[in-house]
Amino acid sequence: MIFRQFFEPISSTYSYLIADKGDTVIIDPVKEDTDKYIQIIRELDLKLIISIDTHVHADHITASGRLNTLTDCDIVMGQETAAEFVTHRVKENDTLAVGSIKIKALYTPGHTDDSYSFRMNDRVFTGDTLLIRSTGRTDFQNGNPIHQYDSIFNKLLKLPDATLIYPAHDYRGWTVSTIAEEKRHNPRLQVNSEADYVAQMNALKLAHPKQMDVAVPANLKCGK
Repeated sequence: MIFRQFFEPISSTYSYLIADKGDTVIIDPVKEDTDKYIQIIRELDLKLIISIDTHVHADHITASGRLNTLTDCDIVMGQETAAEFVTHRVKENDTLAVGSIKIKALYTPGHTDDSYSFRMNDRVFTGDTLLIRSTGRTDFQNGNPIHQYDSIFNKLLKLPDATLIYPAHDYRGWTVSTIAEEKRHNPRLQVNSEADYVAQMNALKLAHPKQMDVAVPANLKCGK
């Protein structure tokens, strides 16, 4: 297996390239990094078959549309998304095959109503649902703290403790965590009930992402 993590500093976005037997998937690609993805695909003699967006992002423009144009890869998102140009829509427990690797779709709404996580055997790509020592905001794009509590506590935190967590963002340079670490050290998870979590999220006063007015309309067209 080939695994690469990319970082786009303007929006502090992580994207991930996973390849096996030449077949390749990119998760949460960023438009500004398109040339990097194409370069590594060519240098390693890979074939991009899938570009996944975990949700409609508000802080950057996805590269999925451009990658689809350049490579004819599928654009994958959850069936709940309102985005156009998606070529394959997944639902809970659908499986994507990349070489011999199986990637399972987990519906994890809360940050947005179309948020998905994607799980391999030893790791999970959590988009903006569960971050390292934080969680995704729930105050726009049909976000809902009740749904996010359910997604995190009743789904993601039920995965084995050793499962690696790869989020779509980090603002302090942290690159990876585990389920066990987040259970123990994530301050937003140290609550006694759903009501406590909801109150915590509703009390956040966050400015909207700087690129939101541009990114959301563009991402509703998969960046095309």
